[in-house]
Amino acid sequence: MQSFEDVRRTNRVYVDKTALVWDLTQSYKFCYLSRPRRFGKSMLVDTLRCYFEGRRELFDGLAIAELETEWRKHPVLHF
Repeated sequence: MQSFEDVRRTNRVYVDKTALVWDLTQSYKFCYLSRPRRFGKSMLVDTLRCYFEGRRELFDGLAIAELETEWRKHPVLHF
């Protein structure tokens, strides 16, 4: 499963790393994500997409909901 939205809406187990996502987006202007195959890159990128689209409802109950105060929407390009 690679969709953050599907994981959250179907009540599947999700290891909350959203505090790291928030720190990543707040601390760096540019970031290169390099991880071996099968280590969750697609899920991380989809989580970032939902975060930048400002989809606050998907993050209820997660660490980032306590950290983020603005929830601004940003344009997202996905190739």
